[in-house]
Amino acid sequence: MSLRIGIENGAEGRTIFWVLDHPGCFAYGKDQPAARAALPSAVQEYNTWLANHGQELRSIAGTDDIQIDSTWEVYTIDKNFILAREGYEVNAWFQDDWRPLTDLEIKMGITLLKMTRADLLSSVEGVSEEVMNQKFPKERWSIAGILRHVSNADWWYLDRLGLAFPSDQVPAEIPARLAMVREFMLGTIPQLSGSKLVIGIDGEFWSPRKLLRRAVWHERDHTFHIRKLLGA
Repeated sequence: MSLRIGIENGAEGRTIFWVLDHPGCFAYGKDQPAARAALPSAVQEYNTWLANHGQELRSIAGTDDIQIDSTWEVYTIDKNFILAREGYEVNAWFQDDWRPLTDLEIKMGITLLKMTRADLLSSVEGVSEEVMNQKFPKERWSIAGILRHVSNADWWYLDRLGLAFPSDQVPAEIPARLAMVREFMLGTIPQLSGSKLVIGIDGEFWSPRKLLRRAVWHERDHTFHIRKLLGA
């Protein structure tokens, strides 16, 4: 069976290979050939991740047979939705993002989101407040800043579909912020089974499938980032 891939060129200056039927599986490269070359190791790492969480039956068989579902060239627009060098980066909207989520996909998506959250919290367990707030060279955020960013992103993904609660209700403290927003997301996603909802907002399309795809990816990506910072 072919591995369906969505290609996103130019996302923060690189290419992403999204494995569309397996949220959270992705490969980076400076261009398409580099991302394709990175795909086998990304799939192997994903399979290990699933196995470590008792989900090995969801493993990906291999990467010899891939099918390019669609390709997206990232572009930037200004506040008037005109192409610009600086402004809002419009990320991938794949043909696959139109498909409504099934009950089975939502059930698995919730499992994956619980896995990513467990990994995120485990990555900072026992880390001192000093290290949490330490500034790293050439990094935008401290580790505490990354955690805040993750919670903000969860809320923002929901907001793209008009599903978020008022932003002034989000707690200021990071642990409570992470917990409240994620709990709300997990409670909201089951309501999206079979939904054909697609919204265009700020020059970009969003759907339940895109929300799930990006939420799982985003938290995994930043967990890798935190582990890298702590390892350094």
